Amino acid sequence: MLDFMLSASIQWDKVGLVLGLIAGLAVVLAIAILIVTKVCHIQEDEKVLKVLDLLAGANCGGCGYSGCEGFAKGLCSGAAGINDCKSTSNANKKVIAELTGLEFTAESPTVAVVKCSGGEAAENLYTYVGNDDCINEVLYQGGSKVCTTACLGHGSCAVKCPEGAISIINGIAHVNPSICTSCGTCIKTCPKHCIERIPVTAKVYVACNTKCKGKETIAQCKNGCISCGLCVRNCPNGAITMVDNLPVIDYSKCNGCQTCMQKCPKKVIKEPKIKVETKPQEEKKVEKK
Repeated sequence: MLDFMLSASIQWDKVGLVLGLIAGLAVVLAIAILIVTKVCHIQEDEKVLKVLDLLAGANCGGCGYSGCEGFAKGLCSGAAGINDCKSTSNANKKVIAELTGLEFTAESPTVAVVKCSGGEAAENLYTYVGNDDCINEVLYQGGSKVCTTACLGHGSCAVKCPEGAISIINGIAHVNPSICTSCGTCIKTCPKHCIERIPVTAKVYVACNTKCKGKETIAQCKNGCISCGLCVRNCPNGAITMVDNLPVIDYSKCNGCQTCMQKCPKKVIKEPKIKVETKPQEEKKVEKK
């Protein structure tokens, strides 16, 4: 019995040897990791960091990249263009151009507007039942509106807007120009392509995007442009022309007299800062997902 106990006793000298070997191996591995990390470490491009610091930092994705860091790398590699970003100031873009050697032409500041006055006044093909999302709705017959260019009013643009500048009122998206940075996220999100940029100095814009003629438009929307041409004929500066049955404003000629607004029988020519009359509980709050 005693012999068995002695043979079964722990051989501490061997245990210590094993533990020592494990500790030594751990130290060697730790040193190896430090060496590999030091040798293989990629220094962050200082130029990228400088460009990133000059960008607006909105991380909106309007430039086509996932965020400002990706866009900064794109600029430094020559894969992106400086004016792909609409949120960064011209002053900072000029500095970025000097750092990267890219060409840059100063652009006038812009703001986004929704080219639609339909909403509840636009006729429906069917009653949509599904996820409260424009992108989902448009998958079924192009959306519920008879007008193929009408705002669907579910607020996909509002959900994506990084500044919270868009709200849904009376079934139509509206942009708050005092908040909008013109990043372009809403423009890329809208499946109906009814959002565009106009100069921040613009006094009026055309809130309709249909290419249909008058009679067809009336059958689709009570608020649509009927291509009457009164705005064109009455503009004292010749700033408006008709293109594909829709007025197009040349902002270099428009002085903001608003004669076109007064003459438009359908009131589709509006001010960017127009006040929308709403019924109680008519404004739709869109939560960010």
